[in-house]
Amino acid sequence: MSVDAQAGSGPVEVSVIVPARNEEVTLASCLRSLLGQAGVSYEVIVVDDDSTDRTREIAESFSVQLIGADPLPSGWSGKCNACWAGAKVAQGKWLLFTDADTRHTPQSIASGLREAEEWGAAMLSYSPQQEVHGVAERALMPVIFAELAVRFRPKEVSDPASPAAAANGQYLLVRRDAYVAVGGHAAVAKAILEDVELARRLKDAGCRLKFRQSDVVSTRMYRSFSEMSEGWTKNLALLFPDAPELALRRTAEFALLVGCVVVTAVAAKNSKPVIATLSGAVFAVAGVAFVARIKKGHFNWISRALALFGLPLFSALLLRSYIRHKRGEVQWKGRTLATSIEH
Repeated sequence: MSVDAQAGSGPVEVSVIVPARNEEVTLASCLRSLLGQAGVSYEVIVVDDDSTDRTREIAESFSVQLIGADPLPSGWSGKCNACWAGAKVAQGKWLLFTDADTRHTPQSIASGLREAEEWGAAMLSYSPQQEVHGVAERALMPVIFAELAVRFRPKEVSDPASPAAAANGQYLLVRRDAYVAVGGHAAVAKAILEDVELARRLKDAGCRLKFRQSDVVSTRMYRSFSEMSEGWTKNLALLFPDAPELALRRTAEFALLVGCVVVTAVAAKNSKPVIATLSGAVFAVAGVAFVARIKKGHFNWISRALALFGLPLFSALLLRSYIRHKRGEVQWKGRTLATSIEH
């Protein structure tokens, strides 16, 4: 039974499509948050992407429509294949693609739909509130999301006059007719960053986009360092095509900030006020720029404070991602992915 039966009678306004591959840890909380949404008629479709854990069993325990992904065509990403399978059976005027590790407030669907319609957008995408635990997550994630906020500026993405296009597949609401017109996930089937590519195709077709950070949806993307490393190795080199240069800049920034602290402390201890003052001044200027950038990632003060130590970690993962893509050795959830970086 689909959730729209619980969300009111009449035509389905929004089809929520949840692609899920080995998501037994997160799927239940995601579906609980999607059930009982207010103010909109909707259905929930879970697409089991050949899971080997309890994903299917968990989905069957909820009042949602459960389907299996089609056999994976050669060259397709598993997520695109699952999303496309869900879209083909969806009934809604709007399609909301959302990941199995997300959690939604009771107004998540209705508020997204309302904003998309008010904005006149064919696609609305929210960047969710990121939940982080442990030192490594708290240090790294603010650095990455700050860089993303600079690289994909929401104001430019939402400006029809700007060619900038971006989206976050964790919450991607798209009008069905526009989605079909650009070929849907089948048209971006080989893309690892299918959300960004789909947004680009829509904007190139003259469709309006809306993209911003929102607290109506939250997620904890990774639950271990190895999972975080694998996930960002998959994405970073594609998100930042200037990966070697950016890694060098962030490593230099870390060395400058830490070096200034050391020099200032040593100079002060050895009664060399001029050196201490100059070093302190450099630290202040560089530190203000660093803090201003990190604030764009929308993390709490603890994570922002640890972000300094995330700089070398970010640089290392960025280079790792670049090298793995060059070698064609990118993996995710047991599958080797086709890379768009030339070898």
